[in-house]
Amino acid sequence: MFLSQLSPEQRDSAISELSSESFDILVIGGGVTGVGAALDAASRGLKVALIESQDLASGTSSRSSKLIHGGLRYLEQYDFKLVREALHERELMVSSLSPHLVKPVGFLFPLTEKFKERTYVGAGLALYDALRGFQRALPWHKHIGQKQINEIAPSLRPDLITGAIKYFDAQVDDARHTMTIARTAARHGAVIATRVSAESLLREGKRVVGVKAKDLESGKTINISATATVMCAGVWSDELHAKFELKPGYNVAMSKGVHIVLPGSAIKSNAGIILKTPVSVLFLIPWGDKWIVGTTDTPYTGDRAEPLASREDVQYILDQANRVLSPKLDVSQIIGVYAGLRPLVANNKDSATTKLSREHTVDRPAAGFVSIAGGKYTTYRVMAKDAIDRAVIELRAIKPESVTDKLPLVGTDGYFALAQQVERLSETSGLDAATITHLLDRYGSMISEVLALIEANPKLAAKVDKDLLYIKAEIEYAASYEGARTVDDVISRRTRIAFEASDHGVHLADEIAAIIAPVLGWSAKERKASVTAYEELVDRELEALDELLEEHESLSS
Repeated sequence: MFLSQLSPEQRDSAISELSSESFDILVIGGGVTGVGAALDAASRGLKVALIESQDLASGTSSRSSKLIHGGLRYLEQYDFKLVREALHERELMVSSLSPHLVKPVGFLFPLTEKFKERTYVGAGLALYDALRGFQRALPWHKHIGQKQINEIAPSLRPDLITGAIKYFDAQVDDARHTMTIARTAARHGAVIATRVSAESLLREGKRVVGVKAKDLESGKTINISATATVMCAGVWSDELHAKFELKPGYNVAMSKGVHIVLPGSAIKSNAGIILKTPVSVLFLIPWGDKWIVGTTDTPYTGDRAEPLASREDVQYILDQANRVLSPKLDVSQIIGVYAGLRPLVANNKDSATTKLSREHTVDRPAAGFVSIAGGKYTTYRVMAKDAIDRAVIELRAIKPESVTDKLPLVGTDGYFALAQQVERLSETSGLDAATITHLLDRYGSMISEVLALIEANPKLAAKVDKDLLYIKAEIEYAASYEGARTVDDVISRRTRIAFEASDHGVHLADEIAAIIAPVLGWSAKERKASVTAYEELVDRELEALDELLEEHESLSS
């Protein structure tokens, strides 16, 4: 049995194995599709390695709308296949694959016209419910009248909104979910190493037989041998295809999606809200005691590594939400802002009719090399399966089929029973019930590992910040079990302090560095450098918001 622990020792071991072992499958990319591919391949009994140049989920997979959904807007595009596929995956995640991480959430679709609109939207949501098949992890949609809507969502303008239809989707902490898939892959034997960059391909004739990589922490070069290499690079696909001197069958265009984070008091509603906009849809999503509002959908050609929200992005979100809200949202209420990039695939084979799509594409630009791009977070498992199905052909041997539709992620086993034992866990641990529930929803049955850290050091039971639910044990756990290597990893992805705290967690950076420094073996200089790097990142991300705030203040005065 392999361990799911992504510790500093595990990374050292992984670096050693990458240079000394030969693998059936090497996955490039630690986003949700990459870790999903590593899990799919490892659970088939294949020898698997995964490398990621930064942190797990450091790109698109930590900057989504945090929704696991069928994509209601795709019904209007008649993309029933994509919707049906996504709804099936949503049901699997909520019911059996990752119920501790993926939770149902209700949404209101506000109506401004009593008859025609209700009939049209109601028919669409009936189809949305029907497409999920016979599995019923989430309730059916229901119609709500004007009187009820005033009780459920007082923030919706009573002079405009005549009623609503309530339906259900699901939400997830995307970065945590991605990291948990990686830990599950490790449990099934995958060798995982972050901060390892693929520099060039190793070839025997025209066949790709592995990758020359660089350990970005030590600077050492590693030759990784693999029968098949699978690239899951998302918005970096074009860049890496060019770097590897490959001619792919598709190109990836980038679309930027921006979200703002608001305090719970900003919107009075007992459910999320979805609004149609001139170009797409806008979600108002409950996130604990806060709201996430977004998203934009604009073409992007800038820095892939660090997409930033512009003043126009933030203003667009506020303007669209304020069409139906009273009182209106104000820029001064914004706690945080984050921007992510969606990889949209354009097929190269018929350039005359090329169109951007959320469908995914699997390509084999060279013998021994497979790449995949496109798709959406909800269908990561299907994308991973399709990529590995194609890669297995390169192995020239009959291999087992994918089993990931029946493979729960780590933390799932025993979760439902533990969720009914909150009071007992509270009594035995000394933590309050709210903290226990918070831990169960983040770690599932792996809560025992977090509680063991507190037993060894009771000081770790203290909260990191009085206004947040995170405790210090979670910070140490992030470095000792979850592969966190920097302050940014902990604040931005292992927790979501980066957009939940009023100053993006800058005031917590020193303390977080102090907790993880002993685990990572940092010197005082390395500790300070990690804090500084995070502070500089926040400064860059706040530029657009500061510009908007200054404009707002000048108008107010």
